[in-house]
Amino acid sequence: GCPVPPPPRSASPGAAEVRARCAQGACLVSCHRRLYDLSGFVRLHPGGEQLLRRRAGTDVSAALDGPPHRHSANARRWLEQYYVGDLEQVPPWAEPGPGWARTRQVSPVCQPALDLVDWQKPLLWQVGYLGEKYDEWVHQPVDRPIRLFHSDFLEFLSKTAWYVVFMVWTPVVLYLSWVSYTSLAQGNTRLFSSFTTEYSIPVHKYYFPFIFLIGMILWSLLEYLIHRFVFHMKPPASNYYLITLHFLLHGQHHKSPFDSSRLVFPPVPASLVIGFFYGVLRLLLPEVLGLSVFVGGLCGYVIYDMIHYYLHYGSPKKGTYLYGLKAYHVKHHFEHQKSGFGITTRFWDYPFRTLIPEESFKKED
Repeated sequence: GCPVPPPPRSASPGAAEVRARCAQGACLVSCHRRLYDLSGFVRLHPGGEQLLRRRAGTDVSAALDGPPHRHSANARRWLEQYYVGDLEQVPPWAEPGPGWARTRQVSPVCQPALDLVDWQKPLLWQVGYLGEKYDEWVHQPVDRPIRLFHSDFLEFLSKTAWYVVFMVWTPVVLYLSWVSYTSLAQGNTRLFSSFTTEYSIPVHKYYFPFIFLIGMILWSLLEYLIHRFVFHMKPPASNYYLITLHFLLHGQHHKSPFDSSRLVFPPVPASLVIGFFYGVLRLLLPEVLGLSVFVGGLCGYVIYDMIHYYLHYGSPKKGTYLYGLKAYHVKHHFEHQKSGFGITTRFWDYPFRTLIPEESFKKED
């Protein structure tokens, strides 16, 4: 069933009403004579901006679905959240044609159903009781904000705007980069000096950009591993605490992928994780070398969070690298939750064999 009941059914809109709503800037889609208003969501969909530009200045037919393409069951459930009513009849400008009829007939209408949680209360303390139903429930996305905690203070710490991440961590990256470079310039940093002084390797200041890049690459790999093995672990159905932890770490994002306040890592909890990784690098590498790798990884994290937010709320131009990443990430959320773990790049999905199949992106016949 649907993750949430669709809005109450309105009076059947006629052709004149549909034309009037489109003239006011609405983006309407029809399917099986059911009408959906996607005005608030269309820009977030890959290709949504192109659809709006194509619609501008044309008749109502251009406001309806573009060329048919593959949609998952979750996407069809998602559509039901924007249901506004049934069309009285299918007017000529909404006739899908033979190809559309075949496509639409295999897309069942999602019927209203009760949800498994009380959305009027914080969710974090409820999800653990879902047990074996949790995994399916959390991967049926909805378009609504999530409250996690009873405490307003904890709730405040769990949310943040995207630009806060940039404002907080960019000065740290710049400062630590300067510290690393000037420390290397003193010429006192040597690799393997703790094992041997005769064969230790001096690390010059000119190596800093390469060490910084190594840090970014290591973050990219770490990002993939955390996303796949921690964020997408399947908690035991009998373990209330692991289910709760999973929802806190990442399940909330899959349940409400367009909650803008929960798309980036809030600075306070992020500082604890970042401090942990800094400590690990200090133990493994000479002080300045570890700091240089760390600041590269921190820069990689900031880029990752900015790109992740843009993949949800941005409108990249079709055919660009970011457009491909957006389409790829949307597939991960709505259809392939067990693959497609790369955010800033698909690179690591290749060697780990978690690439989303190309067939998923093909148009329907």
